[in-house]
Amino acid sequence: MKNNLLKICAVFMAMFIILLVTDTGNAQTRRARRINISQQQMEQLLETIEERTDAFSNQLNKSLDRSRLDGGRTEDNIAARARDLENATDELRREFDHNDTRGENKPEARKILNAATLINRIMLRRNFSRQAENNWIRLRSELNVLAGLYTLPTVGSRTYR
Repeated sequence: MKNNLLKICAVFMAMFIILLVTDTGNAQTRRARRINISQQQMEQLLETIEERTDAFSNQLNKSLDRSRLDGGRTEDNIAARARDLENATDELRREFDHNDTRGENKPEARKILNAATLINRIMLRRNFSRQAENNWIRLRSELNVLAGLYTLPTVGSRTYR
């Protein structure tokens, strides 16, 4: 009886270890997998990100103007973070037009995601208009697609400052 119980425990332990090793291997494969899209699709994504960044920034500024933060240093800091994101998206779009490979633009993509992470923290801590929040959700979704294309962590990851 004791031997049978030990055998059953050993079998379950072996199955658990096999599942654990298999799952870890799959996670590593998923992380390393790169999404391939055409040049035209990439240009469309960058255009969408640029348009959504502009729409978000405009709504954020309107929301700030209607808030108790209007005219204060906090409003200026939040608006500056939105401008940083706008400038970073403009820079990636310009650089993407001049470079042949996506890998050459990875630093610019990382800069966008870093700026977006700072904004994400602000959006999580404060209440803004529904339009600004909805615009942020749509923009963040597109930025996470961009992160996947460059095999970078998504917006909000602790990797960014």
